[in-house]
Amino acid sequence: MLRISKKLMFAIEAVLDIAYNAGTEPVQSGEITRRQGIPKRYLEQVLQQLVREGVLAGVRGPRGGYRLARERRRITLGEIVKVVRAMETATDPIEEPAGSVLGHQVVRPLWGELQEECMAKLDTITIEDLCMRARRAGVESETEDRIDFTI
Repeated sequence: MLRISKKLMFAIEAVLDIAYNAGTEPVQSGEITRRQGIPKRYLEQVLQQLVREGVLAGVRGPRGGYRLARERRRITLGEIVKVVRAMETATDPIEEPAGSVLGHQVVRPLWGELQEECMAKLDTITIEDLCMRARRAGVESETEDRIDFTI
């Protein structure tokens, strides 16, 4: 019923990849592209926005890349959704002025409530939760030395 955009799916996968495969070195975007098959044109702009919003930290230099800006238990799916939704240019039909009385008085308020409930649920799911799901599913990590936060 509710659709996820490619950009949002790729953003979640990229953050999860960084969390799940992080070792002592930052994760380079090329590694994420190789492991997840995410096109670079989506990946780079999403990663940069996630850095600007404090979800990821960018590390410059020849061995640079990305790492989580906070512990993975402190980053939620809701936060990632909000960052990507702010990037997307399409207008939300709920916010458009055109429409019928039934649409404005019944359908749009209902859809708004459903969106709020969905976001509330996404705000409770952390990147740590997804890492644990990946482990339970038997997804291999490229490193056993998992560090999710460094100072």
